[in-house]
Amino acid sequence: MNKIQILLTGGAGYIGSHTIIELINKGYDVISADNYSNSTPKTYERIQKITGQSVKHFGVDLCDLFLTKQLFEENPGIKGIIHFAALKSVPESVAQPLHYYFNNINSLLNILECVKVYSIPNFIFSSSCSVYGNVRLLPVNEDTPLGITESPYAYSKLIGEKIIQDFARINPATKAISLRYFNPVGAHISGFNGELPNLPPTNLVPVITQTAIGKRKEMSVFGNDMATRDGSCIRDYIHVSDIAEAHVNALKYLLEETQNSNYSLFNLGSGNGVTVLEAIRAFELISKQKLNYKIVPRRPGDVEAIYSDSRKANTLLHWKPKHDINSMMETAWNWEKNLALD
Repeated sequence: MNKIQILLTGGAGYIGSHTIIELINKGYDVISADNYSNSTPKTYERIQKITGQSVKHFGVDLCDLFLTKQLFEENPGIKGIIHFAALKSVPESVAQPLHYYFNNINSLLNILECVKVYSIPNFIFSSSCSVYGNVRLLPVNEDTPLGITESPYAYSKLIGEKIIQDFARINPATKAISLRYFNPVGAHISGFNGELPNLPPTNLVPVITQTAIGKRKEMSVFGNDMATRDGSCIRDYIHVSDIAEAHVNALKYLLEETQNSNYSLFNLGSGNGVTVLEAIRAFELISKQKLNYKIVPRRPGDVEAIYSDSRKANTLLHWKPKHDINSMMETAWNWEKNLALD
């Protein structure tokens, strides 16, 4: 029996690589495209170590339509796409908005052009809870009115969702899903794959583990004067392997033609809000390490508090997260310690 071939864009990245592992374990034939602007081809070696299988991969900048089409010409069996490829740093997007709009939107437009030209029937988009902005009522669900997006990164995701929705409306042969996920953290349970950006990370958990291992002298907590229980930002942290599993479930949902329309939207979160200071305490508890951190002013673009109502994904995608905050911190710390041994 032939395996179903799925293309992952940004497959060498953090969430993409974990999703490749889940897809391989579920019997899919996976190919990956990545320009390695914030990742490394060595990721595929880690995937092979975990799964025992090599991944066919291509170094392609999806902002180049000619090269993107060439990828599809060389791989005519693609039946679905999971589109992760995008720049993702909120502070960097505030400093370089045009760069973010150019990369994130053009790459999506080129991929969708190929979806149309090569008749790809299934498409999943990596979106973000940042599209909600600062909201009045928590938790947020898919019907929560969107606030003002707080960063160019967030707005690029919101534009992306709208582009896909409009595309799906006039291309009924393609079914599409946008997954708005909250804050992916942690690492593969094996300890052999985790977050490893080329640029210095701005996400909380790798900053925590790098501080604990000594790569950073100290870390900053951006604000302690917010309207939260301890003054620091509240986020909905979700284990990266749980996020990866949700993508596989969403793909199955498309392949089985379960959805009523050809465009659907799902939140992916744990449903629990955790403050930055609570996350730090959870890490200190599992690692037995005391973190060196300081309180600094808020960052532009940061939302005060957000966490998810993910009942729609629970019901329709048959997905529920398996890992709690302690597991997230433990796996992230194991990954950081393994990196130190390389």
